[in-house]
Amino acid sequence: MTSRDRASQGIDPLAPRRRTVVKAAAATAVLAGPLAAALPARAADDTPAFLHGVASGDPLPDGILLWTRVTPTAGATPGSGIGPDIEVEWVIAQDKALTTVVAKGSVTATAASDHTVKADVRGLQPATDYWFRFSAGGTDSPVARTRTAPAVDAVVPGLRFGVVSCANWEAGYFSAYRHLAARSDLDAWLHLGDYIYEYGTGQYGTRDTVVRPHAPAHEILTLADYRTRHGRYKTDPDLQALHHKAPVVAIWDDHEFANDAWSGGAENHTEGAEGTWTARQAAARQAYFEWMPVRPAIAGTTYRRLRFGKLADLSLLDLRSFRSQQVKTGNGGVDDPDRTLTGRAQLDWLKAGLQSSDTTWRLIGNSVMISPFAIGALTADLLKPLAELLGLPKEGLALNTDQWDGYTDDRRELLAHLRAHAIRNTVFLTGDIHMAWANDVPVDAGTYPLSASAATEFVVTSVTSDNLDDLVKVPEGTVSAVAAPLIRAANRHVHWVDTDRHGYGVLDITAARAQMDYYVLSDRTRPDATSSWARSYRTRSGTQKVERTYDPV
Repeated sequence: MTSRDRASQGIDPLAPRRRTVVKAAAATAVLAGPLAAALPARAADDTPAFLHGVASGDPLPDGILLWTRVTPTAGATPGSGIGPDIEVEWVIAQDKALTTVVAKGSVTATAASDHTVKADVRGLQPATDYWFRFSAGGTDSPVARTRTAPAVDAVVPGLRFGVVSCANWEAGYFSAYRHLAARSDLDAWLHLGDYIYEYGTGQYGTRDTVVRPHAPAHEILTLADYRTRHGRYKTDPDLQALHHKAPVVAIWDDHEFANDAWSGGAENHTEGAEGTWTARQAAARQAYFEWMPVRPAIAGTTYRRLRFGKLADLSLLDLRSFRSQQVKTGNGGVDDPDRTLTGRAQLDWLKAGLQSSDTTWRLIGNSVMISPFAIGALTADLLKPLAELLGLPKEGLALNTDQWDGYTDDRRELLAHLRAHAIRNTVFLTGDIHMAWANDVPVDAGTYPLSASAATEFVVTSVTSDNLDDLVKVPEGTVSAVAAPLIRAANRHVHWVDTDRHGYGVLDITAARAQMDYYVLSDRTRPDATSSWARSYRTRSGTQKVERTYDPV
């Protein structure tokens, strides 16, 4: 867009250009009214309240991390930095009525931690359902369910995880969370990044209609801003319901910080005008760890490993904190061995963990797609919006440099390691791209399928964030019907891609296979959206290949 074009649309031609409609231009916002969220009733006085629900995360065989945020007085809102210290008690029991208590304790909530608290409870039994509650000043939180991981050496018949990513508050309601919460069979749920978005109201893809406005209304930059945004998300009744039903295992991607974040900055950050990246990154990190039930294995990052008996371990990656800056134009630089996505220490940690694993399955929580992707012979009317969706230059670049495609030396080293050590049953679980995919991960995409597949990958679509049909503003399924066959023709390792729909996944694992069931939503803009099964793909043990299966588990 030229400066004249930008000015004609009411955009300051001198302002930094931002991708704000699914990493594209800003949409015109139409505010749809006040926040539609069911909050607990609150007394007119300063009785403490649990307005943001409770949550649990990072299950261990003997422990679980419990979380809540207490509002001690009416004015002590998220990000306010005010409010008195208050003692918060917690209790965990074997039954929902909390009569068989197995552990209890207390922790002090202070303004210094935005009145969020965590209790890292140990001494629990493996593979066991528990219920927990917080209390403060005579007020009780809701009672929520959680579950511990199986014992390290347990022979586990099966595991089932919900899988989600990319939830833009302004684009719609979080019905995907509600439908996962309605299930009674989840051991945990995985959030693969973009739990929140950093943009101001109307600045990010909503198909020209802001369904419900952000708080704060401006782009978040400061610690108070990030706290306020996390607080707004935690008022969502569907998100609260899922947190109340099962433990979460979460990693961050870029929007927990700013669009296309890397170790030294972000596409959606203007150094100086928006403060320093160092300060903004530190604020985002602090708010994330305050507001999320995440137990960082290495201070300030989200890479860590969880084990679920002898059936699976789960390596969780941080692909923002250590990466080199994305290549901006042309293909040059993507193969540079001095550029990294993971950082040396994290890649070595991942390789060592995969090689030493004695579980049947090696799962990798991976925020950006590892499978190579060439755009191929897409027509101009599809190439332009797809390039916008992926944040690519509109011409001449057939890969997404924010993904592993932009850091091919790291990918080559990791896949060569899997092959050299005959490491089987590695499954990447991925978000970010706002589309659903089922992929083999080829050692050499150019000669596939004659060359080997080193792993498989299941990519889940967005909860609400714009995908291709939203960007083009056509009926759902219109773009995918044309684009999917062309994408598959140019990428023979891709078994399926759905470019248009919103939803979630359910990953079911047995010793024989890992299967992803893909579910889609009827309408992201409706709080009562229905859910339906769309497709299922599995990888059978020892094959390193994806195949379609015709029924959900």
